[in-house]
Amino acid sequence: MAKRNQQVIPLGNGWAVKGEGSKKFTIITELQKDAITVARGIAKTNKSKLLIYGKNGEIKDKSSYENDTEKLQDTNHKLKKS
Repeated sequence: MAKRNQQVIPLGNGWAVKGEGSKKFTIITELQKDAITVARGIAKTNKSKLLIYGKNGEIKDKSSYENDTEKLQDTNHKLKKS
Protein backbone atom coordinates (compact mmCIF):
# COMPACT_ATOMS: atom_id res chain seq x y z
CA MET A 1 0.00 0.00 0.00
CA ALA A 2 1.42 3.36 -1.01
CA LYS A 3 1.73 5.91 1.76
CA ARG A 4 -0.48 8.94 1.32
CA ASN A 5 0.21 12.35 2.71
CA GLN A 6 -2.58 13.39 5.06
CA GLN A 7 -4.52 16.58 4.47
CA VAL A 8 -6.68 18.59 6.87
CA ILE A 9 -9.09 20.62 4.77
CA PRO A 10 -12.08 22.87 5.45
CA LEU A 11 -15.42 21.24 4.68
CA GLY A 12 -18.59 23.28 5.14
CA ASN A 13 -18.68 24.34 8.79
CA GLY A 14 -16.18 21.66 9.81
CA TRP A 15 -12.93 19.99 8.87
CA ALA A 16 -12.06 16.81 7.01
CA VAL A 17 -9.06 14.51 6.94
CA LYS A 18 -8.22 12.69 3.74
CA GLY A 19 -5.30 10.94 2.16
CA GLU A 20 -3.79 12.95 -0.69
CA GLY A 21 -5.35 11.81 -3.96
CA SER A 22 -8.21 10.01 -2.23
CA LYS A 23 -11.82 10.78 -3.09
CA LYS A 24 -13.03 9.67 0.36
CA PHE A 25 -12.66 11.43 3.69
CA THR A 26 -11.09 9.54 6.57
CA ILE A 27 -13.07 11.57 9.12
CA ILE A 28 -15.09 14.77 9.33
CA THR A 29 -14.93 16.82 12.53
CA GLU A 30 -16.40 20.06 13.84
CA LEU A 31 -13.07 21.36 15.13
CA GLN A 32 -9.85 21.76 13.17
CA LYS A 33 -7.76 20.64 16.16
CA ASP A 34 -9.58 17.29 16.24
CA ALA A 35 -8.94 16.76 12.53
CA ILE A 36 -5.27 17.65 13.02
CA THR A 37 -4.92 15.13 15.86
CA VAL A 38 -6.32 12.33 13.69
CA ALA A 39 -4.30 13.30 10.61
CA ARG A 40 -1.06 13.63 12.60
CA GLY A 41 -1.51 10.14 14.03
CA ILE A 42 -2.06 8.68 10.57
CA ALA A 43 0.93 10.56 9.12
CA LYS A 44 3.20 9.34 11.93
CA THR A 45 2.04 5.74 11.50
CA ASN A 46 2.46 5.87 7.72
CA LYS A 47 5.68 7.93 7.86
CA SER A 48 4.18 10.49 5.52
CA LYS A 49 3.51 14.23 5.48
CA LEU A 50 0.76 16.24 7.15
CA LEU A 51 -0.62 19.24 5.27
CA ILE A 52 -3.00 21.60 7.07
CA TYR A 53 -5.07 23.94 4.93
CA GLY A 54 -6.77 27.12 6.13
CA LYS A 55 -10.30 28.25 5.27
CA ASN A 56 -8.79 30.18 2.34
CA GLY A 57 -7.57 26.92 0.77
CA GLU A 58 -3.87 27.70 1.23
CA ILE A 59 -1.45 25.53 3.21
CA LYS A 60 -1.06 27.09 6.64
CA ASP A 61 1.12 24.41 8.26
CA LYS A 62 2.95 21.24 7.27
CA SER A 63 4.92 18.51 8.98
CA SER A 64 6.94 15.55 7.75
CA TYR A 65 7.21 12.21 9.53
CA GLU A 66 9.09 10.43 6.71
CA ASN A 67 12.24 8.31 6.73
CA ASP A 68 13.44 9.04 10.24
CA THR A 69 12.99 6.61 13.10
CA GLU A 70 15.09 8.56 15.60
CA LYS A 71 13.51 11.98 15.15
CA LEU A 72 10.14 13.10 13.90
CA GLN A 73 10.60 15.98 11.52
CA ASP A 74 8.09 18.77 11.99
CA THR A 75 9.07 21.41 9.46
CA ASN A 76 7.46 24.25 11.39
CA HIS A 77 7.74 23.22 15.02
CA LYS A 78 10.99 21.24 15.26
CA LEU A 79 9.40 18.49 17.35
CA LYS A 80 11.53 15.62 18.59
CA LYS A 81 10.27 12.13 19.33
CA SER A 82 9.91 11.62 23.06
